[in-house]
Amino acid sequence: MLEERLVTLLVKLAVAASLASLLVRSNKFKRMLLREERTFNQRIQLALGFASIFGAGVATRVLTGIYKSVDLGLEGSLLSGILGGYVTGLVSGILIAVPAMMNGEFLTMPLYAGVGVLGGVLRDLAPETEEIWRFSPLPDLKLYLDPRRQGFQLFFLLTILFAEFLRWSALRVFEPRFLFSTYLPADTQPLTVIAIFATTVFATTLPLKIWNNTRNEDKLETQQRLLQDARMAALTSQINPHFLFNTLNSVSSLVRTDPEKARGVIYKLSNILRRLLRKHENLSPLRDELQFIDDYMAIELVRFGDKLRFVKEVDPDTLDRLVPSMLLQPLVENCIKHGLSSKVEGGMIRIRSRLVNGRLHLTVEDDGVGIPEAKLATLFEQGIGVSNVNERLKVLFGNDYRMWIDSRPGQGTQTEIEIPESRANLAAVS
Repeated sequence: MLEERLVTLLVKLAVAASLASLLVRSNKFKRMLLREERTFNQRIQLALGFASIFGAGVATRVLTGIYKSVDLGLEGSLLSGILGGYVTGLVSGILIAVPAMMNGEFLTMPLYAGVGVLGGVLRDLAPETEEIWRFSPLPDLKLYLDPRRQGFQLFFLLTILFAEFLRWSALRVFEPRFLFSTYLPADTQPLTVIAIFATTVFATTLPLKIWNNTRNEDKLETQQRLLQDARMAALTSQINPHFLFNTLNSVSSLVRTDPEKARGVIYKLSNILRRLLRKHENLSPLRDELQFIDDYMAIELVRFGDKLRFVKEVDPDTLDRLVPSMLLQPLVENCIKHGLSSKVEGGMIRIRSRLVNGRLHLTVEDDGVGIPEAKLATLFEQGIGVSNVNERLKVLFGNDYRMWIDSRPGQGTQTEIEIPESRANLAAVS
């Protein structure tokens, strides 16, 4: 009998993984599932998505009377609340329970609806949405460095166990015909009870992991697209006929007076072309990004002469830190194009890097004409280079980054970026 129970529970885990994989095959549901913020109508749509697949499992069990493992109503209700909030959890819990209610299992609807709301409570208590996707019932040594994350992950596990405890207690208090489960009220052997609760934990965790993998793949595709957009924008804005004409004109004037300097400019130009045209990874060491900026600025310094000055204040400990490819170039280009090109006496561009509490801080600043306050407020939406950099940082680091711009008309502009070292390396590995 015990072996039969264990087989049923293992099949239940396989069904949980299959249903989760089936759900993300729908592009519409995937978009709803992976969206961080939702309107009321979108929450209802997400609830209908959960109810359609998990409710179908309940209906299959009711109609056939034999496929008990396909009934994941409790886990589905809890997941809908965790990922969608109170409204999604409540509505999906009610709808998932409808086939069971029609079969006379009258405790199902209040239990599933309550568990759905419980999932919404858990979502609200999360320090950030990313913590929900990171959940794992297995210990994570990194959590000991952050008591708040550790506490939430523990509470997450206890919430799942509490949901199963409610069902287990209801079966022991009321008649079994009022509430379905894959086990019997008499199953009180310690090993059986442990297997029951562990199955509920992993049947809830498996869909989260499968959907998170899909989410990461979607983020990676977005990052690849944004990186390609950045590379093409750089190629268009830098290596255009005007840029080439000015560069070659500078070379031609240097050929007679300073052949060695002319040769250096051609070498720098070839480096820029080679880097822009070849394929790059999403992340690269900061030293490579700075080398690219050196080549770019070497040409600009020849073109602008003494009007342009370039200063780097780089902490050597930051050189091997991974940063998004083509991160600094759009910001430096903005400094020249919008900050200094219209300033008669020219000016200076400074790049700084430093580590603060293990996080990488990058600063690009100029002493140019500055940005009007009205334009500064919409820069992240309308500034092509700035918005692209911000979007790529958001894709890679979620909410665990900062990018802000401070500008004063007539005094200059400063753009600062703060990214976590650990997340950057994790992204590189993935």
